[in-house]
Amino acid sequence: MADPSSSFSSSPKFVYFVVIPLIMLSALLLIFNHKPSSSFSFPLPPQPIALTSAAPPPVVESKRKYADLEMVEASLAKARANIHEARTNNESSYDADYIPRGPLYRNPNAFHRSYLEMEKTLKIYVYEEGDPPLYHYGTSLGILGIEGIILHQIEISSFRTTDPLRAHLFFLPISFQSIANYAYVVHNRAWDPLQNIATDYVNLISTRHPFWNRSLGRDHFIVGCHDWTPKISIGAEHLYKNSIRVLCNANTSEGFKPGTDVSMPEIHLPEGTLDGLIGGPPAEERPVLVFYAGGVHGYIRQVLMEQWRNKDPEIQVHEYLPENMSYYGMFRRSKYCICPSGWEVASPRMVEAIYMGCVPVLLKDHYAKPFDDVLEWTKFALEVEVKEIANLKKILMAVPQEKYLEMQRNGVRVRRHFEVNFPPKRYDVFHMILHSMWLRRINVQLHQPHI
Repeated sequence: MADPSSSFSSSPKFVYFVVIPLIMLSALLLIFNHKPSSSFSFPLPPQPIALTSAAPPPVVESKRKYADLEMVEASLAKARANIHEARTNNESSYDADYIPRGPLYRNPNAFHRSYLEMEKTLKIYVYEEGDPPLYHYGTSLGILGIEGIILHQIEISSFRTTDPLRAHLFFLPISFQSIANYAYVVHNRAWDPLQNIATDYVNLISTRHPFWNRSLGRDHFIVGCHDWTPKISIGAEHLYKNSIRVLCNANTSEGFKPGTDVSMPEIHLPEGTLDGLIGGPPAEERPVLVFYAGGVHGYIRQVLMEQWRNKDPEIQVHEYLPENMSYYGMFRRSKYCICPSGWEVASPRMVEAIYMGCVPVLLKDHYAKPFDDVLEWTKFALEVEVKEIANLKKILMAVPQEKYLEMQRNGVRVRRHFEVNFPPKRYDVFHMILHSMWLRRINVQLHQPHI
């Protein structure tokens, strides 16, 4: 007699009623028992023009122990508490190198504690995507050279970290000066081609890395000294709305946000260093009341020339410097040096005056002054409203000699915060720019998104 089981196994009914149901049941069990991944994973977009073609980075764990967003925020919360304590209790901190004192600072103890907390805590992650010259590069020469200097110094700085999960700030290394030099088509008035470069870079970063999306750019920053930087950055919506923009063209009427953006001083180093720029005679040895020489572009300079060019020997205002006159020599011979806006608010004259011991006279509308959240500018500079240009001499002559001497001495003391050093030195302009970003970052609290 034949085996019944062998007879049944050869039947098609066995396949339909046993094998197939078992396969379906196994599949269902696999689906219900599968645990979703807690890792970030993003698809890559089409490669934008001029960006480096690189392999996608390894998948980043979203909750790596001791290095996630909560730990980063905890370090900032501790720094905030320490700064608040120094401010409220008027406590000074020990520093063998420098201790800020006096009326130059809005709150010297709070500034000093904040600076020390920054040195101890701050970590910056620099995105590596992008090829020079539009990314990771900027010339250090010319009146816009501070952009390239700061870009380079950030990339080699001890504040830089290769671990993005430890970073408090993320640097988008776009060279806006290079965009203006290499990507601008002469006589083409359309902003879209320039804005698209910044937009494409942000899109690339936001799809390759999780960090832009978790904050919509609030812990990211750019650095740009070119006049067009604000306009180019507007092309990327959240870059303009949320990110920290470090700008020379810090014009509040053109979208500069003092609570979010950072004003960067425009600094011209003719020889690429500070050689020949620092120092000048004391206040008592400056026979010229006020000096200015420069091109006539922009409304403010036009008014200045109309009112004072060749009108008064005590008011040395020139469009073209006389052949027998030294530009820097006049800075050193003058009590006051006029620093007017041109087409835009930024000008290297303000820092040149500070370097050479001449009290800056700011003729600027809507200008957010560098490091204004720390420095008390009224103690080392004068601000004159544009409508008062006709009364310039009267205003300067009315300043008591004692006040002028104090401003001049304060300008010498504040100079270290505007100096460019290679490599950077503590409290110099590089560290002051970082400190301005640090202040804005500790005032933003981010939360780990739900994964």
